Amino acid sequence: MKKTMLIAATLGCSVAAAGAATCDRDCMTGMVDLYLDANVAHDPSRLPLSSHVKFTENGQHLQPGEGLWRTMSGRGTYRLVVSDPAAGRVAFFGSIVEDQAPAMLALQMKIVDRKITEVETLVQRDGKSAAGFDKIGFAWTGEIPKDERLPRADLVRIANMYFSGMQMNDGKGEYPFADDCNRIENGGFTTNQPTPEGQTRPDPQTASMYSGQWSCMEQFKSGLLHFVSRIRDRRYVAVDPERGLVFSFIFFDHDAGNTRTFKVPDGRAVTAGPKQPWTWELAEAFKLEHGKIRQIQAIMERAPFGMNSGWSTWEQGRSDAARYLDH
Repeated sequence: MKKTMLIAATLGCSVAAAGAATCDRDCMTGMVDLYLDANVAHDPSRLPLSSHVKFTENGQHLQPGEGLWRTMSGRGTYRLVVSDPAAGRVAFFGSIVEDQAPAMLALQMKIVDRKITEVETLVQRDGKSAAGFDKIGFAWTGEIPKDERLPRADLVRIANMYFSGMQMNDGKGEYPFADDCNRIENGGFTTNQPTPEGQTRPDPQTASMYSGQWSCMEQFKSGLLHFVSRIRDRRYVAVDPERGLVFSFIFFDHDAGNTRTFKVPDGRAVTAGPKQPWTWELAEAFKLEHGKIRQIQAIMERAPFGMNSGWSTWEQGRSDAARYLDH
């Protein structure tokens, strides 16, 4: 009973109401904090877990208490929470400490009757990535004015245009980027980087390799993102219209081999990209304003080529169709 009361108090509800009440935005944030604290304590019993909870870490089905549960020793300073009460889901993206070493954690949970029924995690054990996010600190807490908010379906559609445009890589697509769009991957800016002293900024029209010095729009119009062969299992797990946020889990496949040679929009033949097949497992979040993508944050972990998420059928895992869970 004491544990039930503690959980209910943390989530901002009475014990009597906890079973029937929906989980609102504050409840969702409370669930994230409960989850992180329970991991630090190495104690899944601190959570209101469903008796049939499903849990994965980096695509592997585990039992709560295994994997990061045994090694997480603290929180970092960076955190981004994307609450989606309408879908009963919440996503988290932030820095943590694992056995005194910095790391990044992406998390999404399904909550039904204030019980956690699903937990998906992606752990990126990269101290530089965690340090980068801690330093940059874009938390995206501001709300979108009510008359400017987009329906969740439109937010997902626009975010998915990012993946479709990258996969198509013809330089001619509709790219919904704000003029000041920035992307942060693994704790570092991969757009709009300053040109190093003594060097010349690469020209997107003549370069043979895309550059982190270019804007989001310049990178896509260059047609030099061909090394990403397919973006699949596109699962949009949490959408927050009040803040213009979309959170996704996806895979980037790099086919390598003869796919490394391709033509850019002006017809030039270019050979570039990874020389071995591999897959990135990613958690990627988007901040949208006025129907445009303004900021992108992602962590990516190298995975076996063609890996499945553990949450999709084989056919879904191979597909590049967008899926917004629970809607």
